[in-house]
Amino acid sequence: MADTMHLDPAYLKEQIRAWLREDIGPGDISSLAILPEGHRSRAVIHAKQAGVAAGLPVAEAVFAEVDASLAVKRVAREGAALAVGDVLLEVEGSTLSILSGERLALNLLQRLSGIATATRAFVDAVEGVEPKPRIVDTRKTTPGMRQLEKYAVRVGGGHNHRFALFDAVMLKDNHIKAAGGVKEAVARARAYAPHTMRIEVEVESLEQVEQAIEAGADIIMLDNMDTARMTEAVSRIRRASPRIVVEASGGVTLSTVRAIAETGVDVISVGGLTHSVKALDISLDLGEKKEVRA
Repeated sequence: MADTMHLDPAYLKEQIRAWLREDIGPGDISSLAILPEGHRSRAVIHAKQAGVAAGLPVAEAVFAEVDASLAVKRVAREGAALAVGDVLLEVEGSTLSILSGERLALNLLQRLSGIATATRAFVDAVEGVEPKPRIVDTRKTTPGMRQLEKYAVRVGGGHNHRFALFDAVMLKDNHIKAAGGVKEAVARARAYAPHTMRIEVEVESLEQVEQAIEAGADIIMLDNMDTARMTEAVSRIRRASPRIVVEASGGVTLSTVRAIAETGVDVISVGGLTHSVKALDISLDLGEKKEVRA
C-alpha cells in the first residue's frame, strides 16, 4: 500500500511549514486566550462519513512540525475502508499544539481521503472487465498539492499519468494545430525527444486515429469519443499494432466508466479524481481534560 516512501520528505516539510505559517501566523489567538499554560489533552480524529483513509502520514507530519513532543498514534491503515465513527489518529500532548495543527491536518486528511475514496469507486466500477484498464489521474490538480493528490490516487488503487510537462511527450489538440497536423507533430516530437521517451497523441476522430497510427505514436488518447467510435478506434489500433497503448479521456464519470472500459482501452484518465472531488468528512474531538503542568 502507498505510504510515505512515495512522498518526498523535503517537499512535504517545506509545504507543511508554509501552510502552517499561513494558518497560524504569529499564534493561535483563540487558544492562547483561553488555555492555561501547560494544558494537555487527548484528541481523536475520526470519520464522519464512509470512505477510504488517505493522508495519515501527512497529518502525522503536520503535528510533528507543530510540536515534536506530541504523541501521535495511527489507528487506521492508509488505504483502509472507513466506516462512520472509525478513528484514524489519536493525538496527545499540549492542547495548544493540537488545536494549532488541527485545521491543516484535517484539511489534508479530508482532501486526500476524498480523492482516494473517489478513485476506489472508479477502480471498483471496472472490476471484472478483462483486460482491466488502469484508472489514472491527470494534471488537473490543486497548485502546490500535485504530489499529495497523485499520492492519494495511488492509495485509492489508481495509477498516475505524467506528473508534469517535463516527464512525458503528450501532444494535445493545440500542439497538433500549432504543428500543422498529427503526422508533423509526432515527427517533430520524435526528432526532439530522447529515444527512451514514449510519445502520446490526443485524437478526436477516426481520421486522426489513422494519422496517429501511421505517424508511429506509442500511445493514442481517444478524447471525448462516444463508446461506438471508441470501440472502432480500439479495433483499428489493435489491427495496426498491439504495442500501441490506448487511453480514453474526457468527461469520464462513474456512470460511464464501465462502458468505456468494455471498449477495450488500456487506460482511462479521469480529471475529476482531483479537480472536483468532494472532501471526506473527518473531525477532531478533544477527549478528557488532562493535567496542567506547572
